[in-house]
Amino acid sequence: MNQGPDAAAEEPGEDTVRELAGLARDWAAAIVANDPARIADFMADDWVIVSASGIDPKERFLSLVESGELNHSAMDLRTRPRVRVYGDTAVVTGRVTNTAHYRGERYDADEWTTDVFVKRDGHWRCVLSHITSAAPDITSAAPE
Repeated sequence: MNQGPDAAAEEPGEDTVRELAGLARDWAAAIVANDPARIADFMADDWVIVSASGIDPKERFLSLVESGELNHSAMDLRTRPRVRVYGDTAVVTGRVTNTAHYRGERYDADEWTTDVFVKRDGHWRCVLSHITSAAPDITSAAPE
């Protein structure tokens, strides 16, 4: 299979779409449970999150959750995720609303998220998450 930069996305089977969409839902539930070990189960060791504040590694994110400096009380998937598979790599994009508390201050967010998963040892693990604020009053769904 061509894995070069011009490799085309495979049409994922419904089972793969269901599996990755389920992972997104389960990961959101783990985040709302504020359980660092459960959250870490979805992440590869080299996972990072990219946001307006820059790039944060897995260790920093999980330490904030573990210390209680960061917690979530809501995380809702607002769109059916767009799933594309490139061999053992999958890109999952969707819209999420969430309520977080960071260092005692409440934040309500409406964001587009993209998660890049890699299949290792038969399990999908996220290697990168990217979030960007959704434009106000825009209700478009993730493109198919």
